[in-house]
Amino acid sequence: MKNSIIGLKELRENADTYISQIERGKTFIVVRRSKPVFKIAPPDESDELWEPVIDFTEFYKEGIPASQLLKKLRSLNGKSR
Repeated sequence: MKNSIIGLKELRENADTYISQIERGKTFIVVRRSKPVFKIAPPDESDELWEPVIDFTEFYKEGIPASQLLKKLRSLNGKSR
């Protein structure tokens, strides 16, 4: 698939649009002042960058306040604040 070229300003102003296209597999080269600065592409499924740690929805169906979550995580790590 050929990379599309977009400007950095265009990306900032329409990030949601580009994110949805990237989720569908599209790749973009982002330019600033007519020079390429980076490439945006969907992650490879083989890249094991993310792994599930725990799914809190099993325990908290309606969600959990961030302060309560942080407190619980700190207690699991043996740190108290």
